[in-house]
Amino acid sequence: MTALRDIRQRAGLTQTALAKQLNVSPEAVTMWESGARKPDIITIKKLSVILGVTTDELLAPIKVD
Repeated sequence: MTALRDIRQRAGLTQTALAKQLNVSPEAVTMWESGARKPDIITIKKLSVILGVTTDELLAPIKVD
């Protein structure tokens, strides 16, 4: 799992709202959050701006206890 889900939720955005801002499908966001697919570098930069975090924060894995 990636950090994207937690960051998106902290920002108060739904997958659909984030997808609309990026002009992608909500299913794309779901795949990024599950780790099934990765966003391209341009999209990562857009995500960082929209979510107010660094690209490093977006790329950090979540530690599962």
